Amino acid sequence: MEETTMNQAAGQAFRLDIRDDGVAVITIDVPGETQNTLKAEFSDQVKDLFAQLERDARIKGVVFFSGKPGSFIAGADIRMLQACTTAAEVTELSRTGQEFFNRIERFRLPVVAAIQGACLGGGLELALACHARIAADDPRTVLGLPEVMLGLLPGSGGTQRLPRLIGLPNALDLMLTGRQIRADRARRLGLVDEVVAPSILLEAAVKRVRKLAATRQRQDANRGGLLRWALEGNPIGRNLVLEQARKQMLAKTKGHYPAPKRILEVVRKGLEDGFEAGLKAEAEAFGELAMTPEARQLMHLYFATTELKKDSGVADPDVRPRQLRRIGVLGAGLMGAGIAYVTTARAGLPVRLKDRDAAALGRGMQYIHERIQRRLKRRDIPAIEAARQRNRVTATLDYSGFRQLDLVIEAVFEDLALKHQMVKDVEAHCGEHTIFATNTSSIPISRIAEAAARPENVIGMHYFSPVDKMPLLEVIATDRTSPEVIATAVEMGRQQGKTVIVVKDGAGFYVNRILAPYMNEAAHLLKEGVPIDRIDQALTRFGFPIGPFALLDEVGIDVGSKVGPILYQAFGERMRPVDAAERLLADGRYGKKSKKGFYKYDGSRSGERKVDESVYALLGITPDKRLPAEEIIDRCVLLMINEAARCLDEGVIRCARDGDIGAVFGIGFPPFRGGPFRYADKRTCKQVVARLQELQAAHGERFAPAELLVRMAEEDGKFYPD
Repeated sequence: MEETTMNQAAGQAFRLDIRDDGVAVITIDVPGETQNTLKAEFSDQVKDLFAQLERDARIKGVVFFSGKPGSFIAGADIRMLQACTTAAEVTELSRTGQEFFNRIERFRLPVVAAIQGACLGGGLELALACHARIAADDPRTVLGLPEVMLGLLPGSGGTQRLPRLIGLPNALDLMLTGRQIRADRARRLGLVDEVVAPSILLEAAVKRVRKLAATRQRQDANRGGLLRWALEGNPIGRNLVLEQARKQMLAKTKGHYPAPKRILEVVRKGLEDGFEAGLKAEAEAFGELAMTPEARQLMHLYFATTELKKDSGVADPDVRPRQLRRIGVLGAGLMGAGIAYVTTARAGLPVRLKDRDAAALGRGMQYIHERIQRRLKRRDIPAIEAARQRNRVTATLDYSGFRQLDLVIEAVFEDLALKHQMVKDVEAHCGEHTIFATNTSSIPISRIAEAAARPENVIGMHYFSPVDKMPLLEVIATDRTSPEVIATAVEMGRQQGKTVIVVKDGAGFYVNRILAPYMNEAAHLLKEGVPIDRIDQALTRFGFPIGPFALLDEVGIDVGSKVGPILYQAFGERMRPVDAAERLLADGRYGKKSKKGFYKYDGSRSGERKVDESVYALLGITPDKRLPAEEIIDRCVLLMINEAARCLDEGVIRCARDGDIGAVFGIGFPPFRGGPFRYADKRTCKQVVARLQELQAAHGERFAPAELLVRMAEEDGKFYPD
């Protein structure tokens, strides 16, 4: 390959090389970053490169290639948006991006994107502007437009180019969900033209350039023929698709997020009034959305989780996690099988799954295999990878094969004596180095560690159900847990695909501790005669994915009943559970799993939960009280915020950031509200304390404001200075 006179200068993200065959390779490699991200200033760099290429008669075409194999372009640098103070500034950034990609699309010669690694947001928009796309068959290769997750829409032509390339329904699905897809799926949608081995990616892209140059043709973006025209190319078909998408969007978002609505509007504008009109609408909507409170909170949350990924969980920067080669899981129930699954499927580590019951062990293995098979059927993974994942999990009824394990995670019943026995068994059958992690949801880790000869190796790893879907992991350290063990547990969680927060040991840890008063207050409201569905609807209106009674049905009323007494014993009257669990369980009401709970589970497919009215008579309640939704929200949500403040004050969580992330990813606290601490900042601590005092006067001492909130109210303080 012959180099041009333009080498990659300091600060330049793009390097130009011209091959002997006349194909120009533009290598993207942002200096000093682990991932390629786009910045506004890159537009001028690309403009200069393409101006040079326009003047060079040798050039047959262009390939965009990444110098970072795990990252084609992971998106635009959203710090650019945070620096903006007006919608007009953001709109101008969008127009700059659009012009950047328009120049690529309108280039007189074929341009091909060679994609390996993350191709997301602005990265995919760049690829869409190219005339063809070749993707590497690499598990790291994912494509998507995740802007909606930040309260935004694709702002560099994505709303216009994607529907024209892969059709309206598929494009809306990707844009409205933020879903990321693998290379094979992208090929089937027509998003990429070819999937090849990573070793030949560049040569395959060069070959595609030469072919397009020889035929003097551009790739036809409008595929699908008569059927697509029938659905999208005429007003009736287009309106049907857009209306269906709107209904699905509202059912999912409940109107809390403005971005999906604007995506539909902008897409419609481009299809009805043309590409340029669509781009103009896109830029304006992008600017307006970036200034919404929802987008600001979601961007804050994004930065918080990004920052957390760099956190080892310990203060000493010299502490390194141990290398983990083999993992054990005790208990093959839904939790244990779920932990085993994410360990083999995401962390790629061998797992030894143990249970004392052969039937339970068989069900656990079946659960794992079914999830692997599901991903295989969706073509998320190739057959050879599915086989590897299945083969990495082995089952046993005894402790054979445990001697060489580096980490054992127990997921047995919430019984202290049983967990003590698990600690002793692991220490007897494993090596001195083996870490014992307990998945308890409420028992203090120090109590479990009392049975350990090596308490420095004992730690809590609290997963949430279902394990393969819930993103949070709480790592709980005792005063005796080794810092190295903490760092190892954090790293293990990340390998399993989890967002990890480290919390201090204590009853309920953090997530269950702040959830308990919220759930208790819902029970108090029910006892007062507020209908179940009215309570749940008020809290989904606030932004929770489901209400407290629907949540209890999902988790299991029996499971919820075990946590309450532990927290009451630890924290006293403010955590006293409402006396109802025994009557519910005696009536066989375990929730969804027993098809009997607060709601009916009669096989109806209406999609709407219906309250089982017989539960009122069982509990001796007349559901006739009609409280305003705002009253219900304040009584439940402010108690959660109050307890979160106590956790911060006591050092249960290290900072407000961890508390917000834990609440959002562990409980489903509305992401667009940022978490309990950001919500308190927005409402102001002074107002929160005043409202708690009003509720205290009306309903008792459980509403007494936390000392930290009182101090901050007096000082007009905020949890976040920005």
